[in-house]
Amino acid sequence: MKKILLIEDNTEVRENTAEILELARYNVITAENGKIGVELAAKEKPDLIICDIMMPVLDGYGVLHLLSKQPETALTPFIFLSAKTERNDIRKGMEMGADDYLTKPFDDIELLNAVESRFHKAELIKKEFENNSGGIARFLDSATQLKLISDDRETCEYKKKTAVYSEGSRPIYLYYVKSGKVKTYRTNEDGKELITGMYKEGDFIGYIALLEEHSYKDTAEVLEAAELMLIPKTDFLQLVNSSPEISKKFISLLANNVSEREMQLLKLAYNSLRKRVADALLMVNKRYKKDETENPQIQISREDLANLVGTATESLIRTLSDFKSEQLIEIKEGKITICSEAKLAGLLN
Repeated sequence: MKKILLIEDNTEVRENTAEILELARYNVITAENGKIGVELAAKEKPDLIICDIMMPVLDGYGVLHLLSKQPETALTPFIFLSAKTERNDIRKGMEMGADDYLTKPFDDIELLNAVESRFHKAELIKKEFENNSGGIARFLDSATQLKLISDDRETCEYKKKTAVYSEGSRPIYLYYVKSGKVKTYRTNEDGKELITGMYKEGDFIGYIALLEEHSYKDTAEVLEAAELMLIPKTDFLQLVNSSPEISKKFISLLANNVSEREMQLLKLAYNSLRKRVADALLMVNKRYKKDETENPQIQISREDLANLVGTATESLIRTLSDFKSEQLIEIKEGKITICSEAKLAGLLN
């Protein structure tokens, strides 16, 4: 049963609207002001939010602003409900990322049609486009006239260990990986590297600097011979600004990246070396997989793997040797194959 959060300060409107939705077999949670609504959204994780604009404590615009900043609610369909009918009010709500706008008074058919329409569109997006770079590429190309990925775009071939861009340089392009693999990393004052990301076919690289309008904070280098598509900055920003749904997709991707970086830092700080190596192997294995049934051979230098783990190369090699003797991995001609993902994931810290 779909869960709907209804945020409305008028008791009569709130109860009548909730009754209509419940008769349509929706699970309805209600809140009498924006502050309570935000708290319930984080706790209950509704499938859709219907929110009044003019409310005490926190108005509807504030609710939408706060929820759009949270990864768990950034993509939740959002419908404004208000007696305000001025064009500027409607435009403000839609520019902030609302998916629809219902004006009071409304009848039950208008309400249910709006709700069903948002659920239908959300299901299509969820079904067809996974929440990663490749999924966003397909979503963007299906949602706009301007194609992000096209045979007309300039492409460049890069040899192994070639730098795509360097820390401190200004972004000009968004890069799309057509083939090969690329890593991003940062260096400390002593020149030691920490790998911050690994990218394969279907991924975007460099979009954070473009969105922030800031210099690159890391360096991108080719791990395996790669072909990259160069997408001009202006085309990318035009796409991001063209639709609230497109913006939400990139907000979600950015939120996931932030969460992954935070988790990486936590693991570096608190996990044992064995646990960090196991997690790194699982992450790299996931990047090498073309589908869930495949068990690929991981071809990555021991130095790069050590930089991903945050340890010395010698320590990494000893740990890999231990894993091999425990039959957790196989190593043949330098390539690593994971024997049991479940056992690696289940290693105690």
